[in-house]
Amino acid sequence: MSRVKERYQKEVVPTLMGEYGYKNVMQAPRLEKIVINIGLGEAIKNPRALEAAERDLAAISGQHPVISRAKRSISAFKVRAGMPIGMMVTLRGNRMYDFFDRLVNATLPRLRDFQGTPRNSFDGRGNYTLGIREQTIFPEIEYDKVDKIRGMEISIVTTARTNEEGRRLLELLGMPFQRG
Repeated sequence: MSRVKERYQKEVVPTLMGEYGYKNVMQAPRLEKIVINIGLGEAIKNPRALEAAERDLAAISGQHPVISRAKRSISAFKVRAGMPIGMMVTLRGNRMYDFFDRLVNATLPRLRDFQGTPRNSFDGRGNYTLGIREQTIFPEIEYDKVDKIRGMEISIVTTARTNEEGRRLLELLGMPFQRG
């Protein structure tokens, strides 16, 4: 069992139950899944971008990514319905907890001038989305093999009902939020 999952069960659940007055352990918010998404607008002109992004995303997540395709045609962007425009990975279970542990303890501290993650990136239902400008901050990525710097979006989906509950859950799990 991963460190984060163990910490969740031993420390976080009792704390949340005390703070919010839950009667049952199952009422306490928990991580449901983590979705990592890379948008590849350049895949329209450069089909090899898909392979490079797939390699990076597989190294970061430890899981094979899925290609996301355009739902409809947009002539201004020269996109037709069905064209590949991104990659994504959905992590659940132990892989999710391991990734969260690496993200919080190894990856985010490597960011230059890191002051913490924004507190206001919640969606109203306790889910948190974090944008990362470059994939090279992950220790799994070999800098020499990177063909282009790509950003990604990491969505942490929780069972929390409100932003406050979701923020408290992530705080207790070790997410470094900005002060204030």
